[in-house]
Amino acid sequence: MTAQEKVKKTPKGGGRLLSRLMPLWRPRTYLLAGSFLVAGAVGGVWGSWQNLCTGDTCPSIARIRTFEHEQTSKLLSHDGRQIAEIGYERRTPVSLQALPEYIPQAVTAIEDKRFYQHSGFDPFGIARAAFGILTFRNLGGGSTITQQLARNLFDEIGFQRRYVRKLKEVQVALDLEKAYTKDQILEAYINEVYMGRGYGFQNAARNYLGKNIAQINVAEAALLAAILNRPGVYDPFRYPDRARARRDLVLTRMAAEGHLEREEAARWKQFPLPESEPTGSVTSVAPYFEEWVRQILDSRFGDEIYRNGLRVYTTLDMDMQQAAQLSMEEGWAAIEADTIHFEHPYYSDFDTVQAFSGSTPYLQGAFIALDPVTGHVKAMLGGRDFEQSKFDRARLANRQAGSAFKPFVYTAAIASGIPASHIVVDAPVVYPQVSGEDWRPANFGGEFKGPMTMREGLYTSTNMIAIKVGWEEVGIETVAQTARHMGIQTEIERFPSTTIGAAEVIPIQIAEAYSSFPSLGTKVRPFPILRVEDSEGMVLWEPQPERTQVLDSLVSRIMVSMLEDVVIRGTGYNAIRIRGGLPYQVPAAGKTGTTNDGTDVWFTGFTPNLLATVWFGMDAPIPIFSLGPGKRQATGGGLAAPVWASFMRRVYMGGDGDNTSFQAQNPLLPIENGWPLLPGLNAVLVDRSTGKLASRWCAEEDRYLEYYLPGTEPTELCDRSSRRFRGLR
Repeated sequence: MTAQEKVKKTPKGGGRLLSRLMPLWRPRTYLLAGSFLVAGAVGGVWGSWQNLCTGDTCPSIARIRTFEHEQTSKLLSHDGRQIAEIGYERRTPVSLQALPEYIPQAVTAIEDKRFYQHSGFDPFGIARAAFGILTFRNLGGGSTITQQLARNLFDEIGFQRRYVRKLKEVQVALDLEKAYTKDQILEAYINEVYMGRGYGFQNAARNYLGKNIAQINVAEAALLAAILNRPGVYDPFRYPDRARARRDLVLTRMAAEGHLEREEAARWKQFPLPESEPTGSVTSVAPYFEEWVRQILDSRFGDEIYRNGLRVYTTLDMDMQQAAQLSMEEGWAAIEADTIHFEHPYYSDFDTVQAFSGSTPYLQGAFIALDPVTGHVKAMLGGRDFEQSKFDRARLANRQAGSAFKPFVYTAAIASGIPASHIVVDAPVVYPQVSGEDWRPANFGGEFKGPMTMREGLYTSTNMIAIKVGWEEVGIETVAQTARHMGIQTEIERFPSTTIGAAEVIPIQIAEAYSSFPSLGTKVRPFPILRVEDSEGMVLWEPQPERTQVLDSLVSRIMVSMLEDVVIRGTGYNAIRIRGGLPYQVPAAGKTGTTNDGTDVWFTGFTPNLLATVWFGMDAPIPIFSLGPGKRQATGGGLAAPVWASFMRRVYMGGDGDNTSFQAQNPLLPIENGWPLLPGLNAVLVDRSTGKLASRWCAEEDRYLEYYLPGTEPTELCDRSSRRFRGLR
């Protein structure tokens, strides 16, 4: 090569640098390396995508394919009327096919107009949302309906504003689209979405519009679709202007998507918003009863009752519950109206108090009514205001029984073979106490009337007769065991004062124990549930009445007769037949109860097919009325018995002529005949002054028909002629 040629081939400047790099240029090597890098990056992204939902961070495919709506359980009255819901999320699922077509159209128009075109993730929607943010225009969000459903259904995804959450949402949305049809996804969304006042469109329609979802019109459908975006912002009762603007936007979008004509959309924009909240949507009919049912269900079914939409048929009779509520309110009002003797704070003084941490300062009460054969609780009040005090006095309060305990004394006596005509002397007694002091009991009026039958001792509620029969003749242990056997589970101390009700009892246990009287010897456990069904109607639980034979039927029949006398001629007559207005054709029996100083007042009574217990008192065990010479004392006959009678009158006579808001015009129960005279029970005409067989030598007006167990009848004739002859000397 010549020198000139070498000069020509020698690079100059940049050419020289290129010539130096030329040996390093290996296209195939770089292409291969680049391919590996791209593949690695793609693999990394794919691996990250695949591992995005490792562990429990996303729902499994199985869960996605088998998800069920979380539903509240419905509590129903005995005749199927809904009284309450139990659950974490109040929701009533509806079928998409049952809805007017403009409801899903409103939802898709505002939330995801390409819902039926995309596969769960919509890149166009993301781009549209991003462009809207950059241009400060509201062009809708980027999440599809399927993505929103994914985060609403599965807690693992969460609601944090993070890219990882968004990616999880997309992955679950794609799985949902593979597992379900578009209509199934939209139906689930309409049922799952939170609407501020419950979950799903059905609850929203009830709570915002006061109607079922299938009954709403186009404007109302647009309003609900507007609310679901941000319920706290577009609540029509709190922010009507915002709600109207958002609703009109939904109508505009529906027109743009071809679901409405523009003129039609403009016409619906003139439709008014709801101005007031629907009434009665969250009113609790029987809150203490409902809480009792919830506790039983929670113990048996656990979390299932809050999520799986069980249908719980209870024993509650809504009309009887209203009758009980009205009657108790009349009782409270009557007591507080005695401004001379009632010196406690009034209930109305605390209407702004949300809740008391302990006992309430105002007058309280409890009521329970049940079928004495089945034990089905028909009505119950555990207090005056559930929101202020959730303590259930009907099931949990320990209160002194007073004279309401005396039937257990006389039941023990009759069962021991002592007849109701047995004569006991009403006279003072003195009993030594453990403390070394003497106990000197007295009668309510302070008077002593001398000899009287046990029957008269019961219907006049004479303390001395019950004390002598229970402590001296039957024995306190027998009395205590009788009460326990009949249903009293609280402690029964073996003291003389127990015979006249010093022991504390619980109202529902008093009702259970008394149930053995009208059923003629069989007690029944009070219970509030008829059956439990799943959401498909399959029966999961159907508890049967718990009935136990605790008394001989003849003993119970005699006690019924004695307790009837309380209403016919005793401490309950004026309150029940006169003040309470219970007609004479309704057979009734029961017992008043009053404790020392009128701290607790009771009446527990029954008919052949219904039993009820009424109690009034202060949460703190203090007298209802102020004490002092000449002062009125609270009594079971004066305060509790009229309430019992008012309730029974409404049950058996209906609301015809009732000046209150009682809704049931017809009787709620038929009036049954009185209790039959059982075979084996002997009816004998006796003299009430001596307890002996009636004869011509005793006053005819003192004769009455007494019932006896075989072998306990008197054998001697009444003979008071010697007294008459002595008087003629």
